[in-house]
Amino acid sequence: MTSSSPVTPAEASARPLGQGGAVIPFRARFWIVAPLIGALAGLLYGHAVGVDPFVAAVRGVFIGAPLMLYERGLLLRRWREATRRAATPVFAVATLATYIAMIVLGNAVAGTILHRGFGVMADARSAMMMSQTGFAYALGISALATFVFRVRELMGPRVFASLLVGRYHRPITEERIFLFLDVAGSTRFAEEHGDLAAQSWLGAIFASIALPVHRARGSIDDYVGDMALVSWSIDRGTRDAACLRCVFDVVRTIEAESERWVARFGAMPAFRAALHCGPVVTAEIGLERRKIAYFGDALNTTSRLEGLAKELDVPLIVSGDLLDRLGPLPGDLRAADLGLRPVRGRKEPLRIATVRETAASHDR
Repeated sequence: MTSSSPVTPAEASARPLGQGGAVIPFRARFWIVAPLIGALAGLLYGHAVGVDPFVAAVRGVFIGAPLMLYERGLLLRRWREATRRAATPVFAVATLATYIAMIVLGNAVAGTILHRGFGVMADARSAMMMSQTGFAYALGISALATFVFRVRELMGPRVFASLLVGRYHRPITEERIFLFLDVAGSTRFAEEHGDLAAQSWLGAIFASIALPVHRARGSIDDYVGDMALVSWSIDRGTRDAACLRCVFDVVRTIEAESERWVARFGAMPAFRAALHCGPVVTAEIGLERRKIAYFGDALNTTSRLEGLAKELDVPLIVSGDLLDRLGPLPGDLRAADLGLRPVRGRKEPLRIATVRETAASHDR
């Protein structure tokens, strides 16, 4: 296990969790992929209705690419996040209106470029206009996409994709990394402000962690009370210690809007986190309501470690098993050994550590 000198739980909790450090960026290559997919969609439409391939491809780029970049969170991010938090009817209307605006604007831009740059059509007005068939096609695809994306968000991207392809229709054994991210002090908040206010508070917190988890290429698999269950495949979670960086990124995201949290709720969220990895059986369960569930010691051990973090008053506990899989940590992360600890349900004690960011990472 990679570690530095041992520290006491009190020393481990003295440094606030999640200060500084680099945020994992979106993949720049999607800015290339999106126009290519848009061009392909335009070519398919052009082939079906007999439009010049070049014209169809250009219109596809300027209509399809913005829609995909919007859904990826790379365009109008704040507006997209606001609509995602709204009730489903509001989300549907707002998203469809956004799509229509993008379609009309994208078609106008494409028409202007085609007319002025390549002499397509006799006048700019005709070049910027969209046929009724083309508009109906784009609107129909947009309505279908709105429905699919909402279902995907309600189920979770990974669950939606896995159910769609039937990956877990038959149980399989796989290795995964699990993060139990617990909102500390939620019981006290509920006692002071009431259950309805506490639920609004938790809802806002869980909405705020979605983007950091997405940046770390993790999957929010479930919410249990005031705890979010996040998981990764071994490859994704260990790449540049993404599972560890996710925890710090979550806290930075919350701290960046500290004034808004205090003004709206009168309190800043704080977290306790536990990370562990191991083999689990993953299976699709249920009939009327399907979900993907995990079975195995790895999940139970992560739950026990989250309880141990509370007992030791340590904001982040990582198992030695996971640190061994991570290998040497990046230079801006440092593990501090907390020793061997008995874990309920395991015959042998488990070596645990806490991880913090170094002072160098705080200056970035």
